[in-house]
Amino acid sequence: MNLNPSHVARSKTKCLLGAAIMLLGISPAYAERWTLTPKSEVGFEIKSMGVQLVGGQFKEVQSVMHFDPKAPQQASTQFVLNVDSLQLSKPSLRHMILGEDLFHAQKYKTVSFKSTRFTALGPDQYRIAGNLTLRGVTRPVVFHTSLKPNTGNPKLLDVQSSTQIQRSDFGMKKAMGGVGEKVNIQLKGQWRVQ
Repeated sequence: MNLNPSHVARSKTKCLLGAAIMLLGISPAYAERWTLTPKSEVGFEIKSMGVQLVGGQFKEVQSVMHFDPKAPQQASTQFVLNVDSLQLSKPSLRHMILGEDLFHAQKYKTVSFKSTRFTALGPDQYRIAGNLTLRGVTRPVVFHTSLKPNTGNPKLLDVQSSTQIQRSDFGMKKAMGGVGEKVNIQLKGQWRVQ
């Protein structure tokens, strides 16, 4: 049996490296899996000269978040929104909003977001960077987010999150009689642990 010290040292190093790789691979699994509750709202508003012109909520949302407040750098989240499920504050504008100049819903059925980085800013406050895909165009965005433990239910996190985009960055028509270029995207509601 070979008990050469250098051979033993190499074996120990390999074992330690293997254990480290396993721990790195397993560690994200400790983050709990969350989904949005049905009462949560994902939507947007477009303003013109400071006044809301139209707002909308996506009624069909697929969502998942892996999150442990003790290790936010390992967190991740992803959304897929069904464009046809959009409910507007002004139904008379539905044809225009879902038409070719804006969402072009006939061709692009979903809007999606996938996070790339969670950054803790302070107690319950996070900066969530990621990629938003709208009309087949993917661009980086940042959501400013509050994730607070619900005082009445430990299985819930209260969430408020928002970002602002320029419509034309995603191929939407820039000049449209009174429709503002800036769009506020918002999420408010609760995440429930699975």
